[in-house]
Amino acid sequence: MQNVSVIISFDKAQGKFKCAINGQKFTTTKQQYIEYMFKQITGQKATFKEIEAMQKPASAEKFGINQRFGFVEKIVGMVATGVQPSTVITGQGGLGKTYTVMKTLKANGLEDFTEVVQKLPVGATINMNKVFVTVKGYSTPKGLYRTLFENQNATIVFDDCDSILKDPTALNLLKGALDSYSKRIISWNAESFGKDDELPRSFEFKGRIVFISNMDQDKIDQAIRSRSMMIDLSMTDDQKIDRMEHIAASDEFMPEYEAEIKADALALIREVKDECKEISLRTLISVAKIRAANPKDYKDLATYVLTN
Repeated sequence: MQNVSVIISFDKAQGKFKCAINGQKFTTTKQQYIEYMFKQITGQKATFKEIEAMQKPASAEKFGINQRFGFVEKIVGMVATGVQPSTVITGQGGLGKTYTVMKTLKANGLEDFTEVVQKLPVGATINMNKVFVTVKGYSTPKGLYRTLFENQNATIVFDDCDSILKDPTALNLLKGALDSYSKRIISWNAESFGKDDELPRSFEFKGRIVFISNMDQDKIDQAIRSRSMMIDLSMTDDQKIDRMEHIAASDEFMPEYEAEIKADALALIREVKDECKEISLRTLISVAKIRAANPKDYKDLATYVLTN
């Protein structure tokens, strides 16, 4: 059989296979459709198991998951210090993307805006160059414009704000914020903001932006990708467990539990990974709690929780 490039992964959350055959990407819920697409793309006939066996490590897998998290720290550090205006970090949730970003921003001298406000004396001003602001959830284009204006000198972290990465108007605003020109001008030329709104029609944006998203990287608008450093943290189940092992080894993670408890929890998750409904740090925390509370007969209960 001729040499063919094959990448197949299964997204448990969506119940779909994500495939790339000779660079042509598609998603499906059926193995038979993968066989059909394989024949359409390559002109060769093969069963699903034969196609799956053709896989070679994807380009992202040339670098281990813990190494890629190391890249996150380096690139977010570049954003925090103004070397790079933005980065987009994609991958499944629940495995430390947000935690790594926040920790790295603080390590580079930035403070969390909400923490600064809480300890600030009345009447004092905030140096926005020295803080990061986190925005979570849904945002309209108008809401985005206000956020960019009010934090025009800060580092803004858009965490799971996928709506702004899909809306055409919001994308145009972001293009202005991420431009490579010496002056990045953002303009609003649509309808009025309202009588009581004093937002300007345009302003210069001097801030930096970190996007954290669960979207597939290839679904991010090309204009955003070309203006940002991209990091893909997509993981197989084994890589998720590898990442959890790395995190569990830290004294900062569940310090109230002994290392043996966390190791037993990880071993069980790896044992039943193919049946797990979800694999994330939340999974590890749940199993560790069960192991701690039921040291002699934890496996059945933990397996039930993991698989139902």
